[in-house]
Amino acid sequence: MGGRNISGSTMTKADIVEKVYQKIGFSKKEASDLVELVFRTLKDTLQNGDKVKISGFGKFEVRKKKERIGRNPQTGDQIKISARRVLNFSPSQVLKAMLNGKDTAGIKDDGFDD
Repeated sequence: MGGRNISGSTMTKADIVEKVYQKIGFSKKEASDLVELVFRTLKDTLQNGDKVKISGFGKFEVRKKKERIGRNPQTGDQIKISARRVLNFSPSQVLKAMLNGKDTAGIKDDGFDD
């Protein structure tokens, strides 16, 4: 299993299902269905252009980038970069503090850098 808080490890969707299975006591199928539903809901919400804010974790939002002129780094030639939508994640103040080993007691749970 991947995500064991070891530097360089990766937590997979299967690892999340396993944690839900162990913690909640659902069957593995029910845990898998629940995790799938959460991710499907997040994807659908973002695809519709809506933001997803998860208190104590962070904010996901889709931003539109306009078409622009860029350069090919190998040749220096100008190239057209097409308009597109990009996904942006902003961690909450609580998550930032946790990642830096700081006390989260006095931090507002839904504090985002907007």
